[in-house]
Amino acid sequence: MEIIAMTRNTSGASTSNATHPTEWSLESFLQHHPAKFNGKCLPDEADQWLRDMERIYDTKRCLNDNRLAFTEYLLTGEASHWWTSVKMILTDAQSPISWEVFRTKFYEEYFPDSVRFAKEVEFLQLVQGGISVSEYTNKLKHLVRFNTMATSKEWQCRKFENGLRSELKLLISSLCIKSFPTMVERAKVLEKNVAEVEHQKKQQQVVRGPVSDNG
Repeated sequence: MEIIAMTRNTSGASTSNATHPTEWSLESFLQHHPAKFNGKCLPDEADQWLRDMERIYDTKRCLNDNRLAFTEYLLTGEASHWWTSVKMILTDAQSPISWEVFRTKFYEEYFPDSVRFAKEVEFLQLVQGGISVSEYTNKLKHLVRFNTMATSKEWQCRKFENGLRSELKLLISSLCIKSFPTMVERAKVLEKNVAEVEHQKKQQQVVRGPVSDNG
């Protein structure tokens, strides 16, 4: 009976540890070499910084109180002064100071809704234009995170395809590709082939030019 009771206690403790995040020290957090934040950056860079921090926290199942403390440690310069002022205002108003509050205030200051909306519009209107397929793909991947509409993989393919230059769009639409990585790689190959054909045409025109003049 004692052995059974000990077994139950052990399994209960392991279950409790599995369901509740464990304490994570500042020293352990700093081993991930998190970047400091001084507030002197573009709005999308501020958004990416906080996303990177949250990715670390989620991976380590970090408690919200620790998230706030660790993030405060990384604030420097103007960002540190900004958060100190915000905390004073919250304290005077007897408002809670939590991780969710910090996150809301951070985005209000460094990535407001007006900027987020502009990024979403930029994503929806994005076309390849005069840039390469690689540059177009990178820009699409960068802006897609600002899109608030629910999208499927097939929708992403159609969005990518519709933004391609006309000659590439005509070639790739006939392939009926539904995988985004496959479509990107095929578009890169087609772009290379089109460029080689154009180069060959120019070389032939250069060679034929003098012959035509002599004739």
